[in-house]
Amino acid sequence: MQEFIGTAPWDHRLVIEVSVEQVVDRLGEPDGILAFDPSSFPKRGTHSVGVKRQWCGHRGQVDTCQVGVYMGYVSRHDHAVLNFRLSLPQAWARDEQRRQACHVPEEAEYQTRPDRWLEMLHLWGEHVPHGWVTGDDELGRHTRFRHDLRERGERYGLGVPCTTTMHDLEALLPAYQGRGRRPKAPWQSVTEWRTARNPNAWRRLTVRDGEKGPVEIEMVTRRVQTRLERKRTGPEEWLVITRRPLADAHTLEPQVSPDTTDQDARYHYRYSLSPTWVSNVELAAPSRAELARVIKAGACIEASCKRGKGEAGMDEYQVRTWQGWHHPIALSLIAVWCLIGETYRGQQLTPALTLPHVRYGLSVLLLETFLTLGGSSICRHVPRQFMRNELARLYHHRTRNYLPPRKLRRDIQ
Repeated sequence: MQEFIGTAPWDHRLVIEVSVEQVVDRLGEPDGILAFDPSSFPKRGTHSVGVKRQWCGHRGQVDTCQVGVYMGYVSRHDHAVLNFRLSLPQAWARDEQRRQACHVPEEAEYQTRPDRWLEMLHLWGEHVPHGWVTGDDELGRHTRFRHDLRERGERYGLGVPCTTTMHDLEALLPAYQGRGRRPKAPWQSVTEWRTARNPNAWRRLTVRDGEKGPVEIEMVTRRVQTRLERKRTGPEEWLVITRRPLADAHTLEPQVSPDTTDQDARYHYRYSLSPTWVSNVELAAPSRAELARVIKAGACIEASCKRGKGEAGMDEYQVRTWQGWHHPIALSLIAVWCLIGETYRGQQLTPALTLPHVRYGLSVLLLETFLTLGGSSICRHVPRQFMRNELARLYHHRTRNYLPPRKLRRDIQ
């Protein structure tokens, strides 16, 4: 088994092709969302392929870790990871001794993370129906990446740091006096612009149903221009600022770099940019509900990676080689997609069935093979575990006077 995962010469890309086809068949929508996100794997040693001291989102600090870049798909039905790449640091790409020790192929070269995401978008963009591309500030802060997306005709909603410099194209300017330059809106950070807004400018939107009731955000949008490298002025874009109370901001926001968001005494703020045109075609202003759906997709891809780590052991590999990193992750993605499919089948009879329930039931069935448990024992054990979970859920909603999520109360109208 160790050799099969660590050094066997089978191609994991064939597994990914099968998985992508199945995800598109079940979840594909014309206005689906391609979501990009990095995910880190903390390590203690320095011999595993790609290990380096870098930002580790898992721990929220700079630490020794491997980083994978992922492309996921988010629809109104569910979300799943489609493809992935290992982020190979520049020091590793130049170290021939370490490359040979970890069986890094010759064609594997150093690429920035935005370049790897563009590579995956070029490979699968035409095969996966979508209307939006989203990601956190690691993508949005790169003006070249936003430019490449506009040239490809991709509509995006990308996070940007709270230090992004912009000027307001809708601001009221003083009257021109007839001499000198015409007045323009001043350059300022998005944080400074936000603090000067009228409190009545925020609009409340419901993002999704949560365990404690509807999950809501407040949003404000503005047409702006951002500053590019060398103090050049960028194209017109929509600035989207969302905020949530500090008490429940953690339920929606993934763990990202420190300057992605900021906060005051009451609210937690996040900043994003969306284009006003792509491929020289002007776009209509997106609705706030559509922007909220795209922003939510950024959290969904993070949830997909956590689901793979928690339910399929995506981060529990014990090998150091190039193949040993790609093989278990590809198998984990196939396993998660299998669990998603079985969950859909089970929900036709039991709407409250969840993916962890299915994983638990399958694990008990596998025990029958190795421990010769009887069928009657399994039939008693699995329903007992499900009953405990449902009683805990019922008690949770009853003590807090909340209704269950909408998907679990189809008959309660």
